[in-house]
Amino acid sequence: MSKLAILCVDDEAIILNSLLRQLQTAFDDTYLYETAENASEALEIIEELQGEGTDLLVIVSDWLMPGAKGDELLIDVHQRFPGVVKIMLTGQADHDAVERAHDQANLHTCLAKPWQEQDLIQAIQSALPQ
Repeated sequence: MSKLAILCVDDEAIILNSLLRQLQTAFDDTYLYETAENASEALEIIEELQGEGTDLLVIVSDWLMPGAKGDELLIDVHQRFPGVVKIMLTGQADHDAVERAHDQANLHTCLAKPWQEQDLIQAIQSALPQ
């Protein structure tokens, strides 16, 4: 059975650290946890995971980042790996970007920053196969 990973993408290290802590508390060692600070780094990590036989299960992405925006990243991920659950976590996404991610990336949910830990965990749990 292949390993499963959750990838968090945000250009702020403090946000990534907070997300990792919350995910590890909720899911313990059930999943592999990866972080990236931008879209290109995220795509590199996904390729590495695939090469190692690890399946990306969930991607949690900020919207406003240098380079590609979060909706662009999620659309790209969806085109390559349609089964990945996509969650946007942002304080600044415009309505059009969220709609585009829903329409073109099958966005599971969009959470506003600052987020509530239970909302993030519930969003991930509701997307996982039972």
